Amino acid sequence: MAWLRSVVRRTLESERLRTPAEVSLTVTDDATVRALNARYRGLDENTDVLSFGLSEGGSGDAGGPFALPPSGRIQLGDVVLSYPQAERQARQAGHTMAHEAAILVAHGVLHLLGYDHAEPEEERVMFGKQEAVAAEIENAVPPGRNGRRAPREQAGKS
Repeated sequence: MAWLRSVVRRTLESERLRTPAEVSLTVTDDATVRALNARYRGLDENTDVLSFGLSEGGSGDAGGPFALPPSGRIQLGDVVLSYPQAERQARQAGHTMAHEAAILVAHGVLHLLGYDHAEPEEERVMFGKQEAVAAEIENAVPPGRNGRRAPREQAGKS
């Protein structure tokens, strides 16, 4: 999970926020993500990642009528990743699970910052940003199940 936190940090850094920010990251199963998708988006189907922003507009800026919490960090919201769906997508795309997870976590954080992909130009910009983050951390190998760094072969690298 520490490795995925570094994806969150890198995504936030790439956007040069003026105020430190926090994001909650949850990695879970298909059933949980499907239930959240049904409840909050009205779509009774699985998806790869969901974002739940805590500020209206998702600007990631500390302007507006509310004071910062004592930590001095704005709370952007929650990113929820379906691990099984990410695994399936990594296999389908022919890249590592680490790369897919980085793309999806960056995608979720970018939504919290106000990015969208409803229009072709928005999609080009947002997807370009998430791919850039994934590419930057490509050499960072996530820890293995025992908590130690996995050898490159185990992480799907050749």
